[in-house]
Amino acid sequence: MRKICIITGTRAEYGRLQGLMQQVQDDDDLELQIIATAMHLSPEFGFTYREIERDGFHINEKVEMLLSSDTPVGVTKSMGLGIIGFADALERLKPDMVVILGDRYEALGAAEAALLANIPIIHIHGGELTEGAVDNAIRHAITKLAQVHFVSESEYYHRVLQMGEDPRFVFETGALGNDNIVNAKLLTKEELAESLHIQLEKPFFLVTYHPVTIESCATRNPLLELFAALDAFSQYQVIFTKSNSDAGGRLINQQIDRYAQENPGRVWAFQSLGQIRYLSAMKHCMAVVGNSSSGVLEAPLFHVPTVNIGARQGGRKRYISIIDCQEKKLEIVSAIKKALSDQFRQDIAEIYLPHTDGKVAETMKDIMKNIDLTNICAKRFIDWERK
Repeated sequence: MRKICIITGTRAEYGRLQGLMQQVQDDDDLELQIIATAMHLSPEFGFTYREIERDGFHINEKVEMLLSSDTPVGVTKSMGLGIIGFADALERLKPDMVVILGDRYEALGAAEAALLANIPIIHIHGGELTEGAVDNAIRHAITKLAQVHFVSESEYYHRVLQMGEDPRFVFETGALGNDNIVNAKLLTKEELAESLHIQLEKPFFLVTYHPVTIESCATRNPLLELFAALDAFSQYQVIFTKSNSDAGGRLINQQIDRYAQENPGRVWAFQSLGQIRYLSAMKHCMAVVGNSSSGVLEAPLFHVPTVNIGARQGGRKRYISIIDCQEKKLEIVSAIKKALSDQFRQDIAEIYLPHTDGKVAETMKDIMKNIDLTNICAKRFIDWERK
């Protein structure tokens, strides 16, 4: 049996990988291995490894790596601990391939450990850009460490080829998040409110704000601009999902908690909603607000407006449902007003996204099952000819 090891460190990443894990687990010719790490194992971030277990998966290895510090030094030391842990875990599991999604620092540590162990790496979501985050460089680094690439759209396919990757091992499969939306049985607004133990009596915004990790400025002022903008729409309720463990994330979460405490009954903050509740909230909200990738990747499939704030998601493909604005109160207010307008909502009602047949995970699984791994770690650089 071919052993496929899937590594996950965050709630959002697991939400996208869940369907692929299920496809691998259900195939009698494959053995699923799971390594949970980073935020999944932290009480501060909700012990989200429990969600993986509740979904019926066995976690083969837990790699503790997250220090109680989100300074650049603390994050760098966490990554170092992760590399040590991944080295031991991969030595014990001896997988035939490792699957890594995205662009976070724990993903880079896992890729480095797999590279040195001569284990083929499959990278998901390569070729994309997030110019406002250090994740951008990490994603491209993982592309060069990996042997097989699953990209979400054609422009990302060509960008991976520009990086010298072998076209035989670059596949335009679509985004796993699309599968979740197409295949999941989501909650009604009433069921969502009951599940969250809140009273969703008014229209609401779904808000997530992460650090802009390539900027040296403090995170405090931009977040206060967002709060002030939300206060201009006091007739709307707000569901916050908290920041991840990037540098500066804890400061952001402290401010979000304080804002929620100051606005009881209108604003709620959650460390993790879980996949079904998060997608259900996205489906029923009036707009997705903040700088999360989900506002750019998943929200358009719901035909829900996204108010994308600041530079973090700079460079990603934009659908017409996405309204970009700077981290200033007046710009955010203007963007939200546009998102709420009848004309804008009518304009985005017919957005078309590729790869929405609900079979992205199945396609990835079939490729992993059948791909020839002979000498695949001996990568060649393929020069790209400009046309």
